[in-house]
Amino acid sequence: MALGYKARKRLSLLILLVGMPIYIIVAVNVVGLFDRPPIWLEFLIYVVLGLIWALPFKAVFRGVGQPDPDTRESGPDHHV
Repeated sequence: MALGYKARKRLSLLILLVGMPIYIIVAVNVVGLFDRPPIWLEFLIYVVLGLIWALPFKAVFRGVGQPDPDTRESGPDHHV
């Protein structure tokens, strides 16, 4: 079942405003359970964790920043 544009836009906002801060808190706490690694390794861990969280949501975020494809424009002179 494919999500419509408006549903993807709402879901992406929910993920960014609620899910991402929770993920950040969890990631910092999990890394904090261990002895602090060298700064370069800690940076690498956070970069990898930062990329991993977005992979499952790739389809949700695709095209959300673009105009709604379901609306029809009347031509090149159309202003919103």
